[in-house]
Amino acid sequence: MHVPIWIIYALVALVFWGITGVTQKLSTNNISTQLSFLWFVYAMFAIGLVIFLTVPIQWHMPPKIFWLAIVGGALNGLGALTSFAAFEKGGKASIVVPLCYLFPLVTVLLAITFLHESLTRTEIAGIITALVAAVLLYQEGKPQEE
Repeated sequence: MHVPIWIIYALVALVFWGITGVTQKLSTNNISTQLSFLWFVYAMFAIGLVIFLTVPIQWHMPPKIFWLAIVGGALNGLGALTSFAAFEKGGKASIVVPLCYLFPLVTVLLAITFLHESLTRTEIAGIITALVAAVLLYQEGKPQEE
């Protein structure tokens, strides 16, 4: 059976991001949101530098594409920053991470609105299930005292 390379990349991303939820929670238990975010930025800079030095890159692009990439990166960074804040302010990794990773619901709404994409009944059922999951995660009860 041949597995498409994009599936392998997606699974590696899944593992990286799964581990990230725990490492970010552990860091914000001990340092501020701001300092945790700065270390996140330093790590991204180091990875970017390696890519810059090792991969041939086509730098010429239309301004619209340049700005879309800049805005996308800025929004990604702001998402990371606010997730660190959620951890620092007492959010449990087992709740914060799943809630944050419901971001595809926003993407779906924007894709329907701006890209004129449509949904199947199965996809609508998946969205409803994700929304129910979000509500159930938010309704987490306080730990019982023994």
